[in-house]
Amino acid sequence: MEYIDLHVHSTASDGSYTPSELVDYAVKKHLKAFALTDHDTCDGIDEAITYAASLNNPVTVIPGIELSAEYLGEDVHILGLNIDYKNPTFLTELKTFQDSRNNRNSKMIKVLNDNGFAITQDMVDKRFGNSIITRAHYAILMIELGYVSDKEEAFSKYLNKGCPCYIPRHKVTPANAVELIKSAKGHPVMAHPVLYDFSEDTLEHLVEDLSEKGLEGIEAIYPLNTPKDDKEYFELAARHNLYVTGGSDFHGTAKPGLELGTGYGSLYVPAKILENIMERVD
Repeated sequence: MEYIDLHVHSTASDGSYTPSELVDYAVKKHLKAFALTDHDTCDGIDEAITYAASLNNPVTVIPGIELSAEYLGEDVHILGLNIDYKNPTFLTELKTFQDSRNNRNSKMIKVLNDNGFAITQDMVDKRFGNSIITRAHYAILMIELGYVSDKEEAFSKYLNKGCPCYIPRHKVTPANAVELIKSAKGHPVMAHPVLYDFSEDTLEHLVEDLSEKGLEGIEAIYPLNTPKDDKEYFELAARHNLYVTGGSDFHGTAKPGLELGTGYGSLYVPAKILENIMERVD
């Protein structure tokens, strides 16, 4: 059986592998395909597709994205799979997501400084270049500067919601994210529902609403799922006539122990899922 991974991050956002390195790793892992789904950016897609095409035994690179949204005060992420990542309308709207991050990041540097962390914009630029900057990047700098021992300490003490260095950012609704992906002729998928602190009824209501607005799938195969979660999300997808996708949410060394294609060792996403996403929507 052939396997794929439909949720992968590169150095274009908060992963540690470049897009080309991801292609090499996917080939090594014998994956048929992977989706490059960086946070709020498509900057790594051209490199990955071009490099894959240069290989004798290429892996299929599916152009994708992971958009950050908010629902009832909780983060909700929507994956866009097989998007037209050069669509002008899509790119114009995407800039609003990036501007929101940039505004938040300026405030984060100030609050980090106020709390004794000598981190500057120049340091961020030199260390991470043109990557889309997330809280994980600040955690890396905090570790490298000796302020904390690991990412867990950085987030639990300083960067998580409710902590002294957490800065919220303006986010669109999940429905807005679905509509943006549809504008790029992509396939909108709810990412990792296991991570959302919603009741079953609230999640059901959200999925019902989004399916009416064009949501096509649910990432029901995910490394942190229990067997009970798998069953729940497969059934949730079936109730709303949505297909199931799956992915590792691979970030390289940014998430130690989490492997491309296999997650924490038991994740396998069958390639037959590609039948749902390789055609562009109308």
